[in-house]
Amino acid sequence: MLERLREEVFESLLELPKNQLVTMHSGTVSGRDPETNLVVIKPTGFRYDKLTPADLIVMDLEGKIVEGHRRPSSDTGTHLYLYTHRPDILGIVHTHSPYAMIFGVLGKPIPPTMTSAALLGGEIPIGGYVPVGGEEIGAEILRKIGKSSAIIMQNHGVYTFDKTVWKATVLAAEVEDLAKITHFAMLHGNPIILTPEQVAEFQQIYHTLYGQ
Repeated sequence: MLERLREEVFESLLELPKNQLVTMHSGTVSGRDPETNLVVIKPTGFRYDKLTPADLIVMDLEGKIVEGHRRPSSDTGTHLYLYTHRPDILGIVHTHSPYAMIFGVLGKPIPPTMTSAALLGGEIPIGGYVPVGGEEIGAEILRKIGKSSAIIMQNHGVYTFDKTVWKATVLAAEVEDLAKITHFAMLHGNPIILTPEQVAEFQQIYHTLYGQ
């Protein structure tokens, strides 16, 4: 089922360890098909180097498995909650990327120090600590996300969202790049923070001139 979406989720999953956004078998990618509302998601605790598209699970928004023989991600409840309450979201990526999580364990948002922050909506907000795996994380994300397309959950991980799985994956890499540069800049002084007007200006550029 959902061969194209399954392939997109699979290809995005392979990008996570390649870009050092996860280690071993952590992290999750999922995608929602807008026609059927079915969700494709990674199996829990599964090695990336052994993963195939056939290992991915297809389920409905109630969590009923429609296709697949493995247990779904332990983060499934969060993904389903977000898809249910944000119909504009069709792809979700969850990572534990290390530089972003420096801010996560400090309980601090990532300020917009680079023009690429415009892709993410400006400052990347911080969500409060919530036990892993259920709808509570999804609810906290929606409380704190604002207009951002990424959020760092305190002591847990990063979530990015978009209208395609691949775009959400690109955003996950952008979050880590922004976090890394900001972290090292802070070791040398106080980074120059973009103003809301500057962020809005670059958002317009990205939305009208960037990409094919």
